[in-house]
Amino acid sequence: MEMFLTFALVLAVLLVVVISVVRLNLFICQPNEVIIFSGRKRQTADGRAVGYRVIKGGRAFRIPLLEKVDRLDLRTIPLEVSITNAYSKGGIPLSVQGIANIKIAGDEPLLGNALERFLGIALAEVQDIAKDTLEGNLRGVLATLTPEEVNEDRLKFAQSLIGEADVDLQKLGLVLDTLKIQNVSDEVGYLDAIGRKSTAAVLKEAEIAEAENRAESQEKSAEARRRGEVADAEAQVEIVDAQNTLRVRKADLEGEGLAAEKRAAQVARKAEVQAEQEVEQERLALQKRQLEIEVIEPARADRDAAELRAKGEAANILENGLAEIEVLKQKNEVWTLAGSNGKELLLIQMLPSLVEQITAMAKDIKIDHLAVVDSGNGGQSGLPAVVNQIGTLAPALFESIKATTGVDLASVIADKTDGQVPAQEG
Repeated sequence: MEMFLTFALVLAVLLVVVISVVRLNLFICQPNEVIIFSGRKRQTADGRAVGYRVIKGGRAFRIPLLEKVDRLDLRTIPLEVSITNAYSKGGIPLSVQGIANIKIAGDEPLLGNALERFLGIALAEVQDIAKDTLEGNLRGVLATLTPEEVNEDRLKFAQSLIGEADVDLQKLGLVLDTLKIQNVSDEVGYLDAIGRKSTAAVLKEAEIAEAENRAESQEKSAEARRRGEVADAEAQVEIVDAQNTLRVRKADLEGEGLAAEKRAAQVARKAEVQAEQEVEQERLALQKRQLEIEVIEPARADRDAAELRAKGEAANILENGLAEIEVLKQKNEVWTLAGSNGKELLLIQMLPSLVEQITAMAKDIKIDHLAVVDSGNGGQSGLPAVVNQIGTLAPALFESIKATTGVDLASVIADKTDGQVPAQEG
C-alpha cells in the first residue's frame, strides 16, 4: 500500500513537472505580433542561413536551454511629422505638419531587416527612428516643389513623399501605411501674399461677373421686351390670318356641303337605278328559272327518257342479234353435219317463210273488181282459166328458186317422199 502511494505521488510530481515545462516552453503567437525563436540555425527559402525561426500566428514549442524567445509587435505606430524653416524650391522657407502611420513589416524579406534593427528595442525608439527618417524625406521632397505646388496640390506632395520615404523605411523593415499633410505655412508671409493676390483676383472676377450679370440681365430684359412686342405684333397678324382662314374655310365647308348634297342625290339616284336593275335581273332570273322548270327540264327529261328507251331498244336489238348469231352458228353446225344435203334442208326450212312472204305480198294487193269474160266456147277460158293459173304458181316458184340458187326443190321433195305426193285431207 505504501509502495502504491509512493508511485502515485511520484507520478503526480512528474505530471506537474511536465505540465510546467510545457507551459514554460509552449508559446502562442497573437495575430498582431511575431515570435522569434533564436539559438538554432536554419536555412531560409532564398538559401540564406539564419540563427532564428519566426512564428506569425499559431503556436510553437521552445527547445529548453537551446532556444531563446522574443516577441515583436506588429501594431500600427502613429507619428506626428513636423518640420520648420525647410526651404522649398525658390528659397522660400516653409513649415509643414503632418501625420503618418507606420508598422513593422510582417513578411520576409522586410521582416529580416526589422529583426536585425529593432529586436529587443523599445517601441518608442522605433517610433523616433521612423519619425526622423520621415522628416528627412519630407525636407528632401520639399526642396523640389514650389510653395504654390505644396499648398495647392497636397495630394501630389504626399504621394511624392511616400514614394521617397518607402525606400528608406523598407531598408529599416518598416511599412508606411498612410501619410497626410495637415498644414503648410511660412514665417515671411509668402503664402499670405499669394492668398491676398488670389483673393483680389477672385474679388475682381466677382465684380466683373456682377457687372456682366447686370449687363446681361438688362440685355435679357430688353430682349424680353422686344420679344414681347414682336410676339404681340405676330399675335395680331396671326389673329387676322386666322380670321381670313376661318372665312375661307367657312366658304370651303359651304361649298363642300353643297357638293356633298349633290353627291348624295347622285348616289341615291344611282342606288335607285341599281336597285331597279337588280329587280329586273331578279325578274329575268325568275323567268329563266320558270322557263327551265316548265320547258327545258321537261324537254330534258323527255330527252333522257328517249335516250334510255333508245338504249333499251339498242340493247334489245343487240341481244336479238346475238341470239340470231348464236342460232346461225348452231344452224351452221347442223349444215356442216348434214353434208351435201344441208343446202336442201335449209331451203326446205325456209320454204314456209317464203310462201308466207309471197302470200303476204298477194294479200296486200287489193282487187276492187274482177271481171272474167268468158269466150263462150266452153273451153279453158274465163274462170277455169284463172283457177288453172293459180295452180301453176307453185311449179313456177320452184323453177325460179332453181334458177336463182341451183336447188331443185321439186326433186328434193320427190326424194324425201319417194315420188309420192302426200294425200290432202278433206
